[in-house]
Amino acid sequence: MKIKSRKIILVTGAAGFIGSALSLNLLNQGRMVIGVDNHNDYYDPELKESRLKRHKDHKNYTHIRMDISKSDEVAKLFGEYQFEAVVNLAAQAGVRYSIENPMAYIDTNIVGFANILEGCRHHNISHLVYASSSSVYGSNTTMPFSIHDNVDHPLSLYAASKKTNELMAHTYSHLYELPTTGLRFFTVYGPWGRPDMALFKFTKAILEGKKIPVFNYGNHLRDFTYIDDIVKGICRVLEKPAKSNLSWSGNEPDPGTSNAPWRIYNIGNNKPVKLLDYIEAIEEALNSKAQKELLPLQMGDVPDTYANIDDLVNDFDYKPSMDVNEGVKNFILWYKEYFKV
Repeated sequence: MKIKSRKIILVTGAAGFIGSALSLNLLNQGRMVIGVDNHNDYYDPELKESRLKRHKDHKNYTHIRMDISKSDEVAKLFGEYQFEAVVNLAAQAGVRYSIENPMAYIDTNIVGFANILEGCRHHNISHLVYASSSSVYGSNTTMPFSIHDNVDHPLSLYAASKKTNELMAHTYSHLYELPTTGLRFFTVYGPWGRPDMALFKFTKAILEGKKIPVFNYGNHLRDFTYIDDIVKGICRVLEKPAKSNLSWSGNEPDPGTSNAPWRIYNIGNNKPVKLLDYIEAIEEALNSKAQKELLPLQMGDVPDTYANIDDLVNDFDYKPSMDVNEGVKNFILWYKEYFKV
Protein backbone atom coordinates (compact mmCIF):
# COMPACT_ATOMS: atom_id res chain seq x y z
CA MET A 1 0.00 0.00 0.00
CA LYS A 2 1.37 3.41 -0.98
CA ILE A 3 2.11 5.59 2.05
CA LYS A 4 0.51 8.93 1.22
CA SER A 5 1.89 12.19 2.54
CA ARG A 6 2.83 15.19 0.46
CA LYS A 7 5.37 16.12 3.13
CA ILE A 8 7.66 13.12 2.61
CA ILE A 9 11.10 13.97 1.23
CA LEU A 10 13.35 11.31 -0.25
CA VAL A 11 17.05 11.86 0.50
CA THR A 12 19.46 9.51 -1.23
CA GLY A 13 22.95 9.19 0.22
CA ALA A 14 21.40 9.79 3.64
CA ALA A 15 24.31 8.24 5.56
CA GLY A 16 26.77 10.43 3.69
CA PHE A 17 28.34 13.68 4.82
CA ILE A 18 25.84 16.05 3.21
CA GLY A 19 22.88 13.67 3.17
CA SER A 20 22.96 13.02 6.90
CA ALA A 21 23.27 16.73 7.74
CA LEU A 22 20.41 17.54 5.37
CA SER A 23 18.20 14.81 6.83
CA LEU A 24 18.73 16.22 10.33
CA ASN A 25 17.82 19.72 9.16
CA LEU A 26 14.66 18.56 7.37
CA LEU A 27 13.55 16.55 10.41
CA ASN A 28 14.08 19.60 12.61
CA GLN A 29 11.77 21.48 10.23
CA GLY A 30 9.05 18.90 10.90
CA ARG A 31 9.41 17.12 7.55
CA MET A 32 9.12 13.37 7.07
CA VAL A 33 12.27 11.91 5.53
CA ILE A 34 12.91 8.60 3.84
CA GLY A 35 16.67 8.11 3.71
CA VAL A 36 18.38 5.75 1.28
CA ASP A 37 22.04 4.68 1.29
CA ASN A 38 23.98 1.62 0.09
CA HIS A 39 26.60 1.94 2.87
CA ASN A 40 29.46 0.98 0.53
CA ASP A 41 33.05 0.72 1.73
CA TYR A 42 34.61 3.50 -0.37
CA TYR A 43 35.57 4.81 3.07
CA ASP A 44 35.03 3.39 6.58
CA PRO A 45 31.35 2.39 6.78
CA GLU A 46 31.48 2.89 10.55
CA LEU A 47 31.54 6.65 10.02
CA LYS A 48 28.35 6.35 7.98
CA GLU A 49 26.74 4.32 10.76
CA SER A 50 27.78 6.95 13.31
CA ARG A 51 26.30 9.76 11.22
CA LEU A 52 23.11 7.79 10.85
CA LYS A 53 22.78 7.29 14.61
CA ARG A 54 22.08 11.03 14.91
CA HIS A 55 18.70 10.71 13.20
CA LYS A 56 17.78 7.08 12.47
CA ASP A 57 15.51 6.81 15.52
CA HIS A 58 13.63 10.06 14.84
CA LYS A 59 9.89 9.41 14.66
CA ASN A 60 9.68 11.02 11.20
CA TYR A 61 12.68 9.21 9.71
CA THR A 62 12.84 5.86 7.89
CA HIS A 63 16.12 4.44 6.65
CA ILE A 64 16.39 2.02 3.74
CA ARG A 65 19.63 0.28 2.79
CA MET A 66 19.61 -0.03 -0.97
CA ASP A 67 21.59 0.73 -4.09
CA ILE A 68 20.00 3.23 -6.47
CA SER A 69 21.66 1.47 -9.42
CA LYS A 70 19.12 -1.36 -8.91
CA SER A 71 16.18 -0.25 -11.05
CA ASP A 72 13.67 -2.68 -9.55
CA GLU A 73 14.44 -1.53 -6.01
CA VAL A 74 14.12 2.15 -6.93
CA ALA A 75 10.82 1.49 -8.71
CA LYS A 76 9.53 -0.34 -5.63
CA LEU A 77 10.61 2.56 -3.40
CA PHE A 78 8.73 5.16 -5.46
CA GLY A 79 5.74 2.84 -5.62
CA GLU A 80 5.56 2.48 -1.84
CA TYR A 81 5.90 6.14 -0.82
CA GLN A 82 4.30 9.24 -2.24
CA PHE A 83 7.22 11.63 -2.15
CA GLU A 84 6.69 15.38 -2.38
CA ALA A 85 10.24 16.02 -3.51
CA VAL A 86 13.55 14.21 -3.95
CA VAL A 87 17.11 15.23 -3.08
CA ASN A 88 19.60 12.96 -4.85
CA LEU A 89 22.97 13.02 -3.08
CA ALA A 90 23.85 9.36 -3.64
CA ALA A 91 26.97 9.16 -5.77
CA GLN A 92 30.35 7.57 -6.05
CA ALA A 93 32.54 10.45 -4.92
CA GLY A 94 36.19 11.27 -5.51
CA VAL A 95 38.12 12.57 -8.50
CA ARG A 96 41.20 10.38 -8.10
CA TYR A 97 39.24 7.20 -7.38
CA SER A 98 37.46 7.66 -10.72
CA ILE A 99 40.76 7.39 -12.58
CA GLU A 100 41.31 3.83 -11.31
CA ASN A 101 37.68 2.71 -10.91
CA PRO A 102 35.63 4.30 -13.70
CA MET A 103 32.80 1.75 -13.76
CA ALA A 104 31.79 2.60 -10.19
CA TYR A 105 30.87 6.06 -11.48
CA ILE A 106 28.89 4.72 -14.42
CA ASP A 107 26.85 2.41 -12.16
CA THR A 108 25.94 4.85 -9.39
CA ASN A 109 26.27 8.32 -10.85
CA ILE A 110 24.72 7.63 -14.24
CA VAL A 111 22.63 4.43 -14.07
CA GLY A 112 21.53 5.24 -10.51
CA PHE A 113 20.58 8.78 -11.44
CA ALA A 114 18.59 7.50 -14.43
CA ASN A 115 16.60 5.29 -12.04
CA ILE A 116 15.87 8.30 -9.81
CA LEU A 117 14.73 10.34 -12.82
CA GLU A 118 12.42 7.53 -13.89
CA GLY A 119 10.94 7.34 -10.39
CA CYS A 120 10.32 11.09 -10.40
CA ARG A 121 8.84 10.97 -13.89
CA HIS A 122 6.27 8.29 -13.06
CA HIS A 123 5.24 9.57 -9.63
CA ASN A 124 4.45 13.26 -10.04
CA ILE A 125 7.40 14.56 -8.00
CA SER A 126 7.16 18.32 -7.50
CA HIS A 127 10.93 18.94 -7.51
CA LEU A 128 14.14 16.97 -7.95
CA VAL A 129 17.24 18.59 -6.45
CA TYR A 130 20.50 16.79 -7.17
CA ALA A 131 24.20 17.10 -6.46
CA SER A 132 26.49 18.26 -9.21
CA SER A 133 30.04 19.44 -8.60
CA SER A 134 32.50 22.25 -9.20
CA SER A 135 34.58 19.56 -10.96
CA VAL A 136 32.42 20.04 -14.08
CA TYR A 137 34.33 23.27 -14.80
CA GLY A 138 37.32 21.14 -15.78
CA SER A 139 39.66 23.07 -18.07
CA ASN A 140 37.81 26.37 -17.58
CA THR A 141 40.13 29.10 -16.33
CA THR A 142 37.85 32.15 -16.25
CA MET A 143 37.30 33.05 -12.58
CA PRO A 144 34.99 33.00 -10.78
CA PHE A 145 33.29 29.97 -12.32
CA SER A 146 29.87 30.93 -13.66
CA ILE A 147 26.88 28.71 -14.42
CA HIS A 148 26.48 30.78 -17.60
CA ASP A 149 29.79 29.47 -19.00
CA ASN A 150 30.03 26.26 -21.03
CA VAL A 151 31.47 23.27 -19.19
CA ASP A 152 32.36 20.85 -21.97
CA HIS A 153 35.91 19.86 -20.99
CA PRO A 154 35.88 17.70 -17.81
CA LEU A 155 39.19 16.38 -16.49
CA SER A 156 37.96 13.22 -14.75
CA LEU A 157 35.19 10.66 -15.17
CA TYR A 158 33.73 11.88 -11.88
CA ALA A 159 33.34 15.35 -13.41
CA ALA A 160 31.99 13.85 -16.63
CA SER A 161 29.39 11.87 -14.66
CA LYS A 162 28.17 15.04 -12.94
CA LYS A 163 27.96 16.91 -16.24
CA THR A 164 26.01 13.92 -17.55
CA ASN A 165 23.58 14.24 -14.64
CA GLU A 166 22.89 17.83 -15.62
CA LEU A 167 22.20 16.82 -19.23
CA MET A 168 19.98 13.91 -18.20
CA ALA A 169 18.01 16.14 -15.85
CA HIS A 170 17.50 18.68 -18.63
CA THR A 171 16.09 16.00 -20.91
CA TYR A 172 13.54 14.92 -18.28
CA SER A 173 12.65 18.54 -17.52
CA HIS A 174 12.08 19.15 -21.23
CA LEU A 175 10.19 15.96 -22.06
CA TYR A 176 8.15 15.43 -18.90
CA GLU A 177 7.95 18.90 -17.30
CA LEU A 178 9.83 17.59 -14.27
CA PRO A 179 11.30 20.54 -12.30
CA THR A 180 14.96 19.78 -11.65
CA THR A 181 17.69 21.83 -9.97
CA GLY A 182 21.37 20.86 -9.98
CA LEU A 183 23.70 22.25 -7.33
CA ARG A 184 27.40 22.43 -8.11
CA PHE A 185 29.02 21.91 -4.70
CA PHE A 186 32.37 23.56 -4.03
CA THR A 187 34.70 21.60 -1.66
CA VAL A 188 32.34 20.91 1.23
CA TYR A 189 33.98 20.55 4.66
CA GLY A 190 33.08 20.45 8.34
CA PRO A 191 32.28 18.01 11.19
CA TRP A 192 31.35 14.47 10.08
CA GLY A 193 33.18 15.06 6.78
CA ARG A 194 34.60 12.48 4.39
CA PRO A 195 37.94 10.77 5.20
CA ASP A 196 39.08 11.11 1.58
CA MET A 197 38.93 14.91 1.72
CA ALA A 198 41.98 17.07 2.40
CA LEU A 199 40.88 18.43 5.79
CA PHE A 200 40.32 14.94 7.19
CA LYS A 201 43.53 13.49 5.73
CA PHE A 202 45.69 16.45 6.77
CA THR A 203 44.35 16.45 10.32
CA LYS A 204 44.95 12.72 10.72
CA ALA A 205 48.50 12.92 9.32
CA ILE A 206 49.52 15.93 11.43
CA LEU A 207 48.25 14.28 14.62
CA GLU A 208 50.18 11.11 13.74
CA GLY A 209 53.35 13.05 12.93
CA LYS A 210 53.31 12.02 9.28
CA LYS A 211 53.98 14.06 6.15
CA ILE A 212 51.05 15.51 4.25
CA PRO A 213 51.10 15.44 0.43
CA VAL A 214 50.61 19.00 -0.85
CA PHE A 215 49.84 18.86 -4.55
CA ASN A 216 50.45 21.63 -7.06
CA TYR A 217 53.11 22.75 -4.54
CA GLY A 218 50.35 24.27 -2.41
CA ASN A 219 49.27 26.72 -5.10
CA HIS A 220 45.71 25.39 -5.31
CA LEU A 221 42.88 27.81 -4.68
CA ARG A 222 39.75 26.18 -3.27
CA ASP A 223 36.33 27.66 -2.54
CA PHE A 224 35.88 25.74 0.73
CA THR A 225 32.19 25.67 1.73
CA TYR A 226 31.02 24.79 5.25
CA ILE A 227 28.48 22.00 5.63
CA ASP A 228 25.87 24.21 7.37
CA ASP A 229 25.99 26.71 4.51
CA ILE A 230 25.52 23.88 2.01
CA VAL A 231 22.50 22.46 3.86
CA LYS A 232 20.95 25.92 4.18
CA GLY A 233 21.25 26.37 0.43
CA ILE A 234 19.76 22.96 -0.38
CA CYS A 235 16.76 23.60 1.86
CA ARG A 236 16.05 26.97 0.27
CA VAL A 237 16.31 25.56 -3.25
CA LEU A 238 14.13 22.57 -2.38
CA GLU A 239 11.20 24.83 -1.48
CA LYS A 240 11.22 26.62 -4.84
CA PRO A 241 10.91 24.25 -7.82
CA ALA A 242 12.77 25.23 -10.96
CA LYS A 243 10.82 27.21 -13.54
CA SER A 244 11.32 27.82 -17.23
CA ASN A 245 13.34 30.86 -18.26
CA LEU A 246 10.83 32.54 -20.59
CA SER A 247 13.54 34.73 -22.13
CA TRP A 248 15.80 31.77 -22.98
CA SER A 249 16.80 31.71 -26.65
CA GLY A 250 18.19 28.92 -28.78
CA ASN A 251 20.06 31.53 -30.79
CA GLU A 252 22.12 32.47 -27.75
CA PRO A 253 21.61 29.51 -25.41
CA ASP A 254 22.33 30.19 -21.72
CA PRO A 255 24.06 27.08 -20.25
CA GLY A 256 22.69 27.75 -16.73
CA THR A 257 18.96 28.05 -17.53
CA SER A 258 16.48 26.69 -20.05
CA ASN A 259 13.03 27.05 -21.55
CA ALA A 260 12.35 23.83 -19.61
CA PRO A 261 11.87 23.86 -15.79
CA TRP A 262 15.59 23.22 -15.23
CA ARG A 263 18.19 25.21 -13.33
CA ILE A 264 21.82 24.94 -12.32
CA TYR A 265 23.41 26.84 -9.42
CA ASN A 266 26.87 27.11 -7.92
CA ILE A 267 26.79 26.69 -4.16
CA GLY A 268 30.07 27.84 -2.65
CA ASN A 269 31.59 30.27 -0.20
CA ASN A 270 32.59 32.76 -2.92
CA LYS A 271 35.91 33.30 -1.09
CA PRO A 272 38.64 31.01 -2.43
CA VAL A 273 41.46 30.14 -0.05
CA LYS A 274 45.02 29.18 -0.96
CA LEU A 275 45.73 25.59 0.06
CA LEU A 276 48.79 26.62 2.11
CA ASP A 277 46.60 29.06 4.06
CA TYR A 278 44.08 26.28 4.66
CA ILE A 279 46.86 24.08 6.03
CA GLU A 280 47.95 26.97 8.25
CA ALA A 281 44.41 27.16 9.67
CA ILE A 282 44.60 23.42 10.46
CA GLU A 283 48.00 23.87 12.11
CA GLU A 284 46.66 26.71 14.25
CA ALA A 285 43.60 24.72 15.34
CA LEU A 286 45.79 21.71 16.20
CA ASN A 287 48.62 23.81 17.66
CA SER A 288 50.99 21.64 15.64
CA LYS A 289 53.07 22.16 12.50
CA ALA A 290 52.58 20.05 9.41
CA GLN A 291 55.41 18.25 7.62
CA LYS A 292 54.70 19.08 3.98
CA GLU A 293 55.69 17.03 0.96
CA LEU A 294 55.33 19.42 -1.98
CA LEU A 295 54.21 17.61 -5.14
CA PRO A 296 53.12 18.52 -8.70
CA LEU A 297 49.50 18.81 -9.80
CA GLN A 298 47.66 15.49 -9.71
CA MET A 299 46.05 13.96 -12.77
CA GLY A 300 42.36 14.93 -12.94
CA ASP A 301 42.67 17.85 -10.53
CA VAL A 302 41.42 21.36 -11.28
CA PRO A 303 44.07 23.91 -10.18
CA ASP A 304 41.61 26.45 -8.78
CA THR A 305 37.93 26.72 -7.88
CA TYR A 306 36.03 29.94 -7.24
CA ALA A 307 32.24 30.04 -7.26
CA ASN A 308 30.19 32.84 -8.74
CA ILE A 309 27.04 32.49 -6.61
CA ASP A 310 25.19 35.57 -7.86
CA ASP A 311 22.23 33.54 -9.18
CA LEU A 312 21.82 31.66 -5.90
CA VAL A 313 22.01 34.92 -3.97
CA ASN A 314 19.50 36.66 -6.23
CA ASP A 315 17.01 33.79 -6.41
CA PHE A 316 17.20 32.48 -2.85
CA ASP A 317 18.87 35.21 -0.78
CA TYR A 318 21.69 32.73 -0.11
CA LYS A 319 24.49 34.08 2.09
CA PRO A 320 27.26 31.71 3.23
CA SER A 321 28.33 32.81 6.68
CA MET A 322 31.06 30.50 8.00
CA ASP A 323 34.61 31.84 8.08
CA VAL A 324 37.04 29.15 7.00
CA ASN A 325 39.23 29.45 10.12
CA GLU A 326 36.19 28.99 12.37
CA GLY A 327 34.94 26.13 10.21
CA VAL A 328 38.27 24.33 10.44
CA LYS A 329 38.25 24.75 14.24
CA ASN A 330 34.78 23.21 14.39
CA PHE A 331 35.99 20.22 12.40
CA ILE A 332 39.07 19.74 14.60
CA LEU A 333 36.92 19.80 17.75
CA TRP A 334 34.63 17.17 16.25
CA TYR A 335 37.56 15.05 15.04
CA LYS A 336 39.23 14.98 18.44
CA GLU A 337 35.99 14.09 20.18
CA TYR A 338 34.96 11.45 17.64
CA PHE A 339 38.36 9.71 17.53
CA LYS A 340 39.16 10.48 21.19
CA VAL A 341 42.57 12.01 20.44
